[in-house]
Amino acid sequence: MNNGQQSMVKYSLKKIYTGLVLLAVLLLAGSTQLMAQCALCTKTAQQLGDGPAAGLNKGILYLMVIPISILSIIGFKWYKKEKITRALEDSESQVQ
Repeated sequence: MNNGQQSMVKYSLKKIYTGLVLLAVLLLAGSTQLMAQCALCTKTAQQLGDGPAAGLNKGILYLMVIPISILSIIGFKWYKKEKITRALEDSESQVQ
């Protein structure tokens, strides 16, 4: 790949990444009430009332952010490494 093609690929990846981030923000901002509880927690939250139930939901969702972020970072790094490896293999096969 020449420099022009590489810059186009980087630009399109940035565009895709930006679009995904905006979509995630819109989905999170637009959600009204998420049920992020097991059956036992739901029963307990219903007995406590609306305020504590909403707090419990937000707490559970907050705790989910860290594992999802870690998995996303690992997946992204794996994807980038795989892409570089394939590009090197392709360039080696073209040389031979």
